[in-house]
Amino acid sequence: MTKKRFALVTGGSRGIGKAICLALAKDHKLNILLNYRSNEESAQAVKREVESLNIICELLKFDVANASEVSEKISKWKSENKDSTIDVLVNNAGISDDGLFIFMSENSWNSVLDTSLQGFYHVTQSVLKDMLRARSGRIINMVSLSGLKGNAGQVNYSAAKGAVIAATKALAQEIGKRKVTVNAVAPGFINTEMTADFDAEKYKELIPLNRFGDPEEVANLVSFLASDRSSYITGEVININGGLYS
Repeated sequence: MTKKRFALVTGGSRGIGKAICLALAKDHKLNILLNYRSNEESAQAVKREVESLNIICELLKFDVANASEVSEKISKWKSENKDSTIDVLVNNAGISDDGLFIFMSENSWNSVLDTSLQGFYHVTQSVLKDMLRARSGRIINMVSLSGLKGNAGQVNYSAAKGAVIAATKALAQEIGKRKVTVNAVAPGFINTEMTADFDAEKYKELIPLNRFGDPEEVANLVSFLASDRSSYITGEVININGGLYS
């Protein structure tokens, strides 16, 4: 019996995460496991969009920073869906809490690292063994321009994304022989809720392509990395920033 193939996308209820869910459903006919933490209304809206493509979309509500919650929810889903596999994992969940480091509270530091870095650990640990047994899988980590070059006012966010970049490179070397690839995608300024309050005209002057990117453009890159066409790419960090930084 052919098993149902799923992609698990964390933070999939809006912005880049939403675009990734739709791209994987459209391009690869992958069923979607959409993780979200709190925004039930947005998650349900994405679910309806995916299902309009005649693709299964199941919602998994958990906080990626909470180890027991992640383990419990994913283990429960696996036990109830023995006819299914998670073939693609997109670690997209992340938060920002910007401010100058000298004034940064310990909570602001920890919450950002817990979501991006600990979240990567918790969720990847929950699906990796199955991928290794199957000798097949794609792990795609959403990082950031901030994790590559650093960004004033984002020491916590830069540290979190920089750590995931390093983890991507190391994990790719550990598991390549099992035909599981691990790559990272580093967006620059993308039109999402996270950039809604930015002075777009000011930042556009710095970008050679003179515009912000769209979530769908990032999702197209993720879709490629999730495909068989990317089978010889692993341990890479691919920028998508309009030429702002390379």
